[in-house]
Amino acid sequence: MKYFGAHVSASGGLENAVRNAQAIGADAFALFTKNQRQWSAPALTASQIAAFKEAMAEGGFTAAQVLPHDSYLINLGHPEQEGLQKSRDAFFEEMERCEQLGLDRLNFHPGSHLKRITALQSLDRIAESVNMALERTSTVTAVLENTAGQGSNLGYAFEQLAYIIERVEDKSRVGVCIDTCHAFAAGYDLRTREACEATFAEFDRIIGFNYLRGMHLNDAMRPLSSHIDRHTPLGGGEIGWACFEYIAGDPRFDNIPLILETPDESLWAEEVAKLKSFANK
Repeated sequence: MKYFGAHVSASGGLENAVRNAQAIGADAFALFTKNQRQWSAPALTASQIAAFKEAMAEGGFTAAQVLPHDSYLINLGHPEQEGLQKSRDAFFEEMERCEQLGLDRLNFHPGSHLKRITALQSLDRIAESVNMALERTSTVTAVLENTAGQGSNLGYAFEQLAYIIERVEDKSRVGVCIDTCHAFAAGYDLRTREACEATFAEFDRIIGFNYLRGMHLNDAMRPLSSHIDRHTPLGGGEIGWACFEYIAGDPRFDNIPLILETPDESLWAEEVAKLKSFANK
């Protein structure tokens, strides 16, 4: 079964994310479990946890349909010890929040070397950070998101994601989220069915579909290999509808959150409906 949704607001209470997802006809959603622009947040209260779980049950959502995202401030590959430890502490906290809420995965951008250490040194720090986070929790999977490769950001190549996974000790609790805009910006063509076949064959060979825990469905404003992360509504960018029709119709993308991060929220209900129509062909 396909789970289509969007990264919705949790303003006013985490339970509102569930309601906002329902309002656009979604079967999945993403959310921040805390303010993504702050390093820390007050601990979740019993009543907050209960309200979220109740809304999930009422809406018929399971953990498999939710892809929480961590703070954009976190850099698990930070070159300096102080910045690395601050990022790790924030990431551990976010993993624990997911566990408290009954969510089973946390999506995050791998990290950046900031041009102060080598890419491999930074990737090793990311893998070590993931291992530390998994030791501190028991049920949440760390989900690496591919990046566009802007600046010194890592994780834009499938090989880099595979390198991290290789060094994670508990491989049952590590996965990936493929963002279509980021993949396209990094040089993976998705403009035709044939291009999608080639790109996802490469993904399967290097990483493996068994590690796919979610996707971000976004069209791209900039051309192939731009290394610039600019999302557009589906069908309104350089990728076009063929990619999203391909994903909707392929069973390898079943039973994971397929999340819109397109910039025009007013189009989300329409985009979800169109994706569902592709899946039902």
